[in-house]
Amino acid sequence: MKNIFIGILCAFAASFVLLLIIKPLLKRLKAGQYILGYVKEHKSKNGTPTMGGLAFIAAIIIVGMCFCGFSDGRVNLTLAITAGFTVVGFLDDFLKIHRKENEGLKPYQKILFQLAIASVAAVYCYMNGHTNLYVPFGGGLFFDIKWGIIPLVIFIFLATVNCVNLTDGLDGLAGGTSCAYLLVLGIMLCLQSADFSVLCFIAAGAVGAFLVFNGSKASIFMGDTGSLALGGLIACLSVFSGNSLYIPLLGIMFVISGISVIVQVIYYKRTRRRVFLMAPVHHHFQMKGYSESKISYAYFTLTALVGILCLIFV
Repeated sequence: MKNIFIGILCAFAASFVLLLIIKPLLKRLKAGQYILGYVKEHKSKNGTPTMGGLAFIAAIIIVGMCFCGFSDGRVNLTLAITAGFTVVGFLDDFLKIHRKENEGLKPYQKILFQLAIASVAAVYCYMNGHTNLYVPFGGGLFFDIKWGIIPLVIFIFLATVNCVNLTDGLDGLAGGTSCAYLLVLGIMLCLQSADFSVLCFIAAGAVGAFLVFNGSKASIFMGDTGSLALGGLIACLSVFSGNSLYIPLLGIMFVISGISVIVQVIYYKRTRRRVFLMAPVHHHFQMKGYSESKISYAYFTLTALVGILCLIFV
């Protein structure tokens, strides 16, 4: 328990300091977010420094290696995969800034990168026997899916990474929701007697420091650099600990973001009408008049409440 508290404090401090350093640097480099014209509520945010994810991801990797790296293959691979998704996100953000538009990597390029990284995680799980899945509300019950872990892990990574990315649309939204997810998962792993829990709390501490800068009104954005990396980190922590089936529950708000986009696209293509005023659904609520802070708070709270419900039956 002492190591957990120290890890949280170290990750928070490292992330906070790195953000203080990187924010003015990004401003000087004119690495600002390009805001889509049809998102009228975000017009004032144009030019806000992006790629802030570099700071808190670096803090997670550095502190994570110091506290629980080297000896645990799952931790090492988790940090490596997180770094891999950070690189993909950085390339996407860099191209957006360079081109001064909201399109970076092509969709197929993103998917190919994500597939490659997800495949590494899937093969690792199968080769190292991490094929057991805890059953939600099962009181510790689990079952072994053997080779089925490969397609499942690939699907989980693609879904989680992209849903977290879609949730990153308002100040503090993806960061706050991810922080709640990581805290609950960390407690869950403690109850399951998994040493892997320390990395969850370290990540929560680093993201918590980012929220100091990213709360409404945000002075820096995480960019795809941060959101893709967070999605990869969350997927790793859940999959490698056997808690893959908890992702749709603890990540309920991420799931809602992804489903709202899918529903909107399919319905619009068939009827030329929209289900939501704008998708993902958090933009719908924003256009209904809800403030960004209220929406972000609701996402955090709902994630925490579902998490508490899950913890009761671990």
